[in-house]
Amino acid sequence: MRRRVLQATISALAVAVILLGIPLGFFSAQLVRDDALRDLELRTVTAARALDVRQQAGETITQDNLSSYVSSAPGAGSYIYVQLPDGTELTAGEEPQSAFADSYVTESGIVVVMSVAWWDVFWQAARYVGLVLVLGVIAVVAGVSISIWLANRLVAPLLYLAASAEQLGSGQVRPRLERTGVEEIDQVAEELSRSADRMAARLAAERQFASDASHQLRTPLTALTMRLEEIAATTSQDEVREEAEKSLEQVERLVGVVDDLLGRSRRALGSGTELVVLQDVLEQQREEWTQPFRSAGRQLDIQDSAATVFATPGGLAQVIATLIENSLHHGGGTTTVAVRESGASRAIVIEVRDEGDGVPEDLAPRIFEREVTGGRGTGLGLALARDLVTADGGRLELAQRVPAAFAVFLQGVPQMVDLETVVPHGLSVRARRHR
Repeated sequence: MRRRVLQATISALAVAVILLGIPLGFFSAQLVRDDALRDLELRTVTAARALDVRQQAGETITQDNLSSYVSSAPGAGSYIYVQLPDGTELTAGEEPQSAFADSYVTESGIVVVMSVAWWDVFWQAARYVGLVLVLGVIAVVAGVSISIWLANRLVAPLLYLAASAEQLGSGQVRPRLERTGVEEIDQVAEELSRSADRMAARLAAERQFASDASHQLRTPLTALTMRLEEIAATTSQDEVREEAEKSLEQVERLVGVVDDLLGRSRRALGSGTELVVLQDVLEQQREEWTQPFRSAGRQLDIQDSAATVFATPGGLAQVIATLIENSLHHGGGTTTVAVRESGASRAIVIEVRDEGDGVPEDLAPRIFEREVTGGRGTGLGLALARDLVTADGGRLELAQRVPAAFAVFLQGVPQMVDLETVVPHGLSVRARRHR
């Protein structure tokens, strides 16, 4: 936006200078020339009438009489030529090679011709044109300065508003919003605050529902588990004991399903999203997976990064570990984990790639579906990893099929945003170790 404001302002100023400055300079030069010619005409008429009075009074007109009508001042007549009625020619001053000239003939027959140097008129006009150019440059500099100030005044509140909106989307429903003085931005901030209040109420209700559902489901399931254990322990019939144990397994599986659904619901609410320093997560993965890769005769290259992202610490560690493990079992060669920025929004991309044969062509479109696997395994790892990344507001993609490369896109922290001001807690959170 800053660049667009500057481009628009400079373009408008350039058009204004071209459309106004060039005609103004031309008309200024023309005005100076016309004034010089009018002044020359006035001087010629004045000299001719004065000489005519002398002639009629019977005085002798000499060359000394003409010297008072010429001057070396810029714009003044620098040369005069006089022809008397008896044919006598008199001159004064130095005749210029290029000049503007004007003549006048009196009633008594005196011819007066005065000239002014062309360069004198030209330099006088050039000063006015130069003044127009200086004013144009000053206007451009002033306009650019004002546009920079205006762009900063508009862009800075928008950056903080975007960071606050990101916090809201990440589960932090109490962003700190201050009035900026720009009516439209303040209206958006007020609406964002109202949305944050509504989301906070909704999240509180959903969390309360999750807690109530957990309690309401666990109580009868626990009672049913105890009852089945009692039946299995007290019965003397093998068939009854076997059915009770099978029923107990089904109940335990149901408890696991309930726990998984409730955990997924909490993750979808974004309640665990925090500022995570990627270097801590990468260092943890380096310690955990270096030895297994050495044992397999392969190399693991995890590149350092000082980036900070919004994510769930444990979930992010599990996602990276899943991708590294997937590369260990199904890939080949060196496995590289690299972090880079992507786009103007400063999204952070974590890439896990290897040098193996890649993902089969028929498997690539369904690689993130449950129970889809290219070999041994349950086929749940990549599906769960994608769910974890999606819950944090990011996405997991197969960036390249051969050799295989997976990319995790997460929201980073804008460079111009002051975390001490925008983030309510003001501190980044170190990733907890997750194995």
